[in-house]
Amino acid sequence: MPTSAWLLPWMTVSPDPQRAAELRDQILGLVREYHDAQFGDEDFQAGETPIRFAGRVFDDREIVNLVDSSLEFWLTTGPWAAKFEKRFAKIFGLRHALLVNSGSSANLVALSCLTSNKLGDKRLRAGDEVITCATGFPTTVNPIIQNGLVPVFVDVDVPTYNLDVSQLEAAVSPQTKAVMVAHTLGNPFDLDAVTAFCEKYDLWLVEDCCDALGSTYRGKPVGSFGNLASVSFYPAHHITMGEGGCVLTNKGTLKLYAESFRDWGRDCWCEPGKEDTCGKRFDHQLGELPHGYDHKYIYSDVGYNLKLTDMQAAVGLAQLDKLDEFTAARKTNFRRLYEGLEDLQDFLVLPEPTPQSDPSWFGFPVALKEDCPVERDTVLRVFNDRQIATRLLFAGNLVRQPAYLHEAHRRVGELKNADFVMDNVFWVGVYPGLTEAMVDYMIESFHDVLTRGAGRVGEADPVVAVERD
Repeated sequence: MPTSAWLLPWMTVSPDPQRAAELRDQILGLVREYHDAQFGDEDFQAGETPIRFAGRVFDDREIVNLVDSSLEFWLTTGPWAAKFEKRFAKIFGLRHALLVNSGSSANLVALSCLTSNKLGDKRLRAGDEVITCATGFPTTVNPIIQNGLVPVFVDVDVPTYNLDVSQLEAAVSPQTKAVMVAHTLGNPFDLDAVTAFCEKYDLWLVEDCCDALGSTYRGKPVGSFGNLASVSFYPAHHITMGEGGCVLTNKGTLKLYAESFRDWGRDCWCEPGKEDTCGKRFDHQLGELPHGYDHKYIYSDVGYNLKLTDMQAAVGLAQLDKLDEFTAARKTNFRRLYEGLEDLQDFLVLPEPTPQSDPSWFGFPVALKEDCPVERDTVLRVFNDRQIATRLLFAGNLVRQPAYLHEAHRRVGELKNADFVMDNVFWVGVYPGLTEAMVDYMIESFHDVLTRGAGRVGEADPVVAVERD
């Protein structure tokens, strides 16, 4: 519909494509100048400049794309999103990528689509069990509960921080129908063991790759092994759109079901701005509706509206151009930290990549050994005083979180490692925005607090570390 059709009666518009193109070029040129004037590198001052655990890394291309897409005034999902989805699916060697408004929504859509009535006997039903890991981020588990399913918590392996695959056989029951688990901090879980287990018991596999974009297992991208996968584009993640996420699958039917849950639960699969893709818009008879009821208003699933905007996708396209560079930087920062902390292994358990994997690390996790003379709280406070951001391994032992105390679930064993992670593990950043000087200062601070007392920058006398009981 032309723009003039939306104007009020006293408004007029005279399209001038040539002038519009000239103005657009001027605007985008000014945007580039604005970026150079507004954003610049900050000189690093140890103990004063914040060392973040993660953050957005961008240049003028992201802002130009953002403004360029806004000038089209396509306010919902549109051509920029379609271009992103095509490129993104190709990275994974998959047929379908479906953009949503967050990584959490990607998890919700991915699992929810497996409850579709169109799957027949293969659909997940209320009371079915889904195996997951006892440690991690809540939104890997929340869709299980939100769909009336029962999470089965398996303990975590230390120091890969992924689910302990040796417990999978103990976790399975006649009610087990799926596995939904994350690649923790970018470290792929044992996909050989998990995929073989799923094949043996005919289970669905959903890979949560929200922290693992760019990670590979046996040379293949994570996210390309399961029936469905999720990715997040939150600013802390490997690339960003601000908010945003994506569902990946190789199956056209699962793509349609996921799309239905993303788009209000509707049965129609027309692209935005298109009609009658099925050729039977007024010739369906579904449910108890009358024959010919408009297919655009037939709902086959109890869905949501979880789309993102074209402007976000435009930012994501500029970020995709940097993905290889970002991945390389993460690996370099991880390696520098590992080499710098190797001499502290009397105090720390250093992380290990899963065999056969090449992680694009989201963070650098460390565990304080049980006999370490310094409490984790002391380390975190000293790092905080030194402007070094730290994070715990998300929710720790999920079954001890208040949100899940009264939710139906099953656990395998005592989850001792999950408790260890809850009490002893934290992580620091490896994201591409870190400089060598920042990484070196983190290494220096680890040594200060663990071997020379919890000294704070600028103090003449070090603060004595709080010892464990």
